[in-house]
Amino acid sequence: MVIDVHVHPAFYGPICDDKNRLLKRKQVMGYDLMSPFPLELVEKQMAFANIDKLVLLPEDTETIDGEIVISNEEIKKLIDLDSQRFIGFASVDPNKKDAAAILQYALKDLNLKGLALYPSKQHVYPNDPALFPLYEICLEHNVPVTFDAGLSWQPNTLLKYAHPYLFEEVAVRYPQLRMNISHFGFPWIVETAAIILKHPNVYADTAGVYMDCPEQFFSDIFQKMMGSLWIEHNIADKILFGSNNPRFRPARIKRGLESLPLSKITMDKLLGGNAANFLGLEG
Repeated sequence: MVIDVHVHPAFYGPICDDKNRLLKRKQVMGYDLMSPFPLELVEKQMAFANIDKLVLLPEDTETIDGEIVISNEEIKKLIDLDSQRFIGFASVDPNKKDAAAILQYALKDLNLKGLALYPSKQHVYPNDPALFPLYEICLEHNVPVTFDAGLSWQPNTLLKYAHPYLFEEVAVRYPQLRMNISHFGFPWIVETAAIILKHPNVYADTAGVYMDCPEQFFSDIFQKMMGSLWIEHNIADKILFGSNNPRFRPARIKRGLESLPLSKITMDKLLGGNAANFLGLEG
């Protein structure tokens, strides 16, 4: 099974009816030139790339941006339309006083399967004690957390909140909390590799913000910035396939990942086996 763990469904047709809301979403997420498309196109993209499931990430930055750009309820709507293909996460703005209650509702009543946090966008450090109740709720429901980490193309994001080292304290404090450092923490590739190597509960995804073609980008970060055998010999169980769609096409990211000189066993882990463990789909 191939699972894309990093998808922003900003332009999925069923949640794009409100033109003013769509315009705001484009501005907040830095997607100015993109337009809505039907779910049938998503299905075709998945079939073309041989992808079985997508993890859909909402985005709640209301205290910074004035509204929730992709809500938990919108994610739930998409899940209900195609529960075989879609896995939905929740998002909560940690700056809200009722953040814990919002997350409880999303996990218990909406039945969402994880939490997406955006430290650089929400302007909060991931090791801020204000976030600890959210992590404890995730543990209560046995769901993972994906952190937007490293460089973000979205406007009004600050790198100081997104360094991989900031997630280590969370990993140590909550060793049973499954965590994903998205974008492989780029540009802090080696630092991210150190964190996922050291801590059994921490993963990293491949939803990179590449400046070249995906093949060149993955070659650079996984063979030059890291040792050529680091993945095969040390962190094969800790890397998740993520496309960062719609900014990048899933087929291109998957093709770039598959261009790496890895064994089939390792590639199968990266494309889906590790994600199944991260999401709690097995065992």
